[in-house]
Amino acid sequence: MTSTPTRIVAVAAAVSTAVVVSSCSKTEDHTQHAASTVPTSQAVAAHNADDVMFAQMMIPHHQQAVDLAAIAAVHTTNQAVRILAGKIADEQQPEIDQMNALLQQWDVDPATTDHSGHGAAMQGMVDDATMTKLKSLNGPQFDTLWLQAMIGHHQGAIEMAKAEIANGQSADLTAMAKSIVTAQQAEIDQMKQMLGG
Repeated sequence: MTSTPTRIVAVAAAVSTAVVVSSCSKTEDHTQHAASTVPTSQAVAAHNADDVMFAQMMIPHHQQAVDLAAIAAVHTTNQAVRILAGKIADEQQPEIDQMNALLQQWDVDPATTDHSGHGAAMQGMVDDATMTKLKSLNGPQFDTLWLQAMIGHHQGAIEMAKAEIANGQSADLTAMAKSIVTAQQAEIDQMKQMLGG
């Protein structure tokens, strides 16, 4: 009977050790598990001022491209221009939606964004006079001005995207920026060929 308390102490010590070891291993497992799953949610949430500015500027920039595509649908008689305009709208509208969603997730309201200070930084934006002139043209004259305007617009978007790739923190936006560079450079090459032809 005298050994029973000793046995109880030994069992208690063993259980205590097991609990400590178990909790340590669980902590390690949890850390490893967290390392494999958390980055996805953290990457969505992680962002900096460059990401916010890129999204705030690229939304109206993309919106103008969508507007230009809509004008082309009415004023061009060139099937290649019509198809390209539709492709541009199909690419850029979902990106607008994604950027709006990210800004809302970051508690930045896209609807109240002040773009007044971003004019110089928003490279490639087509001026009002050119937008108005495009609406007055049809056929080959329209196509030439539209292609020239869209080439400049795309070049501006690529410069903005490169800045985002260099300075942004959001994995979502930097991935989008890389996609913009690739897609729009290919379209610039295509449009230059169309102008040359």
